Amino acid sequence: MTYCVGLLLNDGMVLLSDTRTNAGLDNIATYRKMFTFEEPGERVVVILTAGSLSITQTTVAELREAIENPEATPETSILLAPTMLKVAEIVGSALARVRQSVDDRLAAMRQGASASMIVAGQRRGGAMRMFLIYPEGNFIEATEDTPFLQIGEHKYGKPILDRVVRRSTSLADAQKAVLLSMDSTLRSNLSVGMPLDLAVIPAGECRVAFTRRFEAGDRDFARISAAWSKALRDSFAKIRI
Repeated sequence: MTYCVGLLLNDGMVLLSDTRTNAGLDNIATYRKMFTFEEPGERVVVILTAGSLSITQTTVAELREAIENPEATPETSILLAPTMLKVAEIVGSALARVRQSVDDRLAAMRQGASASMIVAGQRRGGAMRMFLIYPEGNFIEATEDTPFLQIGEHKYGKPILDRVVRRSTSLADAQKAVLLSMDSTLRSNLSVGMPLDLAVIPAGECRVAFTRRFEAGDRDFARISAAWSKALRDSFAKIRI
């Protein structure tokens, strides 16, 4: 399974994904689920993926092929699209098309497959926008009231985001929030696992300014996790009923 999260803030966007993919308890592998497309200073698009690996890999491959096509147009390439809304529409159409193709092949076996994506980015002169793309190709958008989106095993990591994340949250605190959100998920669900990929897009820069991969045993991540566990235990002990 997967856990991916994206935060849309006044100061920029912060995105985090795990890399674990499993087909049963004895078939676990590591695959990147964060994909970056950018022309630094002009436009940046980051896509996070969850669900069937065959669907997500094929969809991303088709998006790359469309970008590299000499006959690419604003209707087909996410790096030529005039708005982030159009980017979301292109990604949604590609995801729905690939999912339907896979579903058609699995129908005879009475099986199915699904996938979802988070699409975040900005083009020069436009606003930062973030969308959650559903398997059918439709989507919703992060807003002032709900400045974060999640896909995959999101329930364990949602409470801390609900409590601390606001549009005014700083990029530094946002990185801490998504890492603690992931830590809660890692503790509660074995189908989500390290390494983790983190990306930060400052507002107006139209580029990924910072990335980091947290490998298993990363000291900084372990320190953050331990500090959060201690803070929770200490706070719990102080509560009286």
